[in-house]
Amino acid sequence: MKQKIVVFTGAGISAESGIKTFRDSDGLWEEYNIYEVATPMAWNKNKELVLEFYNKRRKQAMEAQPNKAHEALKKLEEKYEVTIITQNIDDLHERAGSTRVIHLHGEIKKSRSTVDETLIYTIKGSELNLGDVCEKGSQLRPHIVWFGEQVPMMERAYEVTAQASVLIVVGTSLLVYPAAGILTYAPDDIPKYLIDPNEMNPAGVKNLSILKQKATVGLPALVERLLEDGI
Repeated sequence: MKQKIVVFTGAGISAESGIKTFRDSDGLWEEYNIYEVATPMAWNKNKELVLEFYNKRRKQAMEAQPNKAHEALKKLEEKYEVTIITQNIDDLHERAGSTRVIHLHGEIKKSRSTVDETLIYTIKGSELNLGDVCEKGSQLRPHIVWFGEQVPMMERAYEVTAQASVLIVVGTSLLVYPAAGILTYAPDDIPKYLIDPNEMNPAGVKNLSILKQKATVGLPALVERLLEDGI
């Protein structure tokens, strides 16, 4: 049986492919007010503005390409059972070849019905517009978890993390909850790696190694080590 490696990724890994993060000085929040584009209230107030915002994000995500960090995770899958839990809504992990990806915050290239959340569709092209409806005739919305909404995949992410043999956390500030609490679900005795260029030192996490590097440097190096030396 293959050892199970769980990788938790955040905006930092996609940023190196050119996708802006919300918290950067040139990030997306400077153009838009968070409460006007990423909440259920915003959707009810101005659907056209919300759709415009996500159309821009979708176009940006489609133009981006997987980087060395994404590719390293695909390589890791050749030897281990790798599950990626991501806060990112792009599909760069899938395009790099990873086959087990849990999207906590939704997927930018999908839409879903506003009357039946089980009706999920792949968006053709880069735009979702007013008048695009589901099979029940209701307006489609971005398949995104907005601020103030439940994170439906969170329980699944906790279950997977609890079964991990190794946990790798890369490119996340560990500030957004409930996702940031994922470290606490990993078994105490397994090795854990935190890869991020920013200063971080999560309290109370056992067997944690911190690699203060950007994703495209630290992750490929760690993957090579795990492939050569084993867990």
